[in-house]
Amino acid sequence: MRRLVVILFLALAACTQATVSRLGNNTFRVFGPGVASTAPNKRIASELCPGGYRVLHQSIHENTPNGYYQAPGTFINWTIRCL
Repeated sequence: MRRLVVILFLALAACTQATVSRLGNNTFRVFGPGVASTAPNKRIASELCPGGYRVLHQSIHENTPNGYYQAPGTFINWTIRCL
């Protein structure tokens, strides 16, 4: 039973990770997971830019990250620039 709980927590933690792609010098796009929070984006942005960052653009997509039905949720994507 304990192993099942640990596996469940690890699976849920993997679903709440934001992903990053580089757009240019000190500019990144952060793709948030399907949660209605900017906390994963803030965590990744602060790791990428320890000296601070500025959100250039924010887009919010309800239910799908790209317009097609994949997984329910609120996807908050950022374009950031490191200071």
